[in-house]
Amino acid sequence: MLTAPREAQAAARTLTPSVHEDGGGACRSNRALIALLGGTFDPVHFGHLRTALEVHDALACDELRLVPCSRPPHREMPVASARQRLEMLRLAVAGVPGFTVDEREIRRDGPSYMVDTLASLRTDCGDVSLCLIIGMDAFVSLDTWHEWRRLPELAHFLVVERPGVVPPEKGAVATLLAERCTNDLKNLRSESAGRIVIWSGTQLEISATAIRSIVADGRNPSFLLPNEVIRFINKEGLYIKR
Repeated sequence: MLTAPREAQAAARTLTPSVHEDGGGACRSNRALIALLGGTFDPVHFGHLRTALEVHDALACDELRLVPCSRPPHREMPVASARQRLEMLRLAVAGVPGFTVDEREIRRDGPSYMVDTLASLRTDCGDVSLCLIIGMDAFVSLDTWHEWRRLPELAHFLVVERPGVVPPEKGAVATLLAERCTNDLKNLRSESAGRIVIWSGTQLEISATAIRSIVADGRNPSFLLPNEVIRFINKEGLYIKR
């Protein structure tokens, strides 16, 4: 089990989706809570979707928004087009209560900076709780993100543990974690932004890179992503060797 840095351990214990506040399997309060999961989703797979579902259910989210990135600042451009990735997401979450696809990064010109996305959501949604789902592997380098110090002013962080990745123990991100980490899920609704929760959920070691390689090799990607998404990939001829 991963733990917070030593200076934060007194204030922050690792949470799992079994930690609830109402006795019925979810944390509830009055302020609306919108959770956000961003990514290129090239393609969306069960690793994304299982994490999203567990967070949605445990936090009793009013909405879980999947936010596809248009131009990722820290990685190469996606293989599938924006239209194709949007359609794969829509197919993957069709009929799932509380799940929506947010297109604002796709519609926005320029690099897809998360600070711009959160600021836009804050303008649209007002004083709701915004909770950004982020992997520990990304969180440890948060200080490389554009205008990163504004992020906790705009949203909470739910940091998902990753095998072999430990929380930072020194530096600016470690200080942020020590100051803002909480083990009380009620804080994610009682405040609109600014808290950090370290989350231990189901770890599905599935990668979009591996899925693209499987498809390119002519192998079967079943049980890694929804069948509707596989059918779309086949129909569009995505990820095959040219």
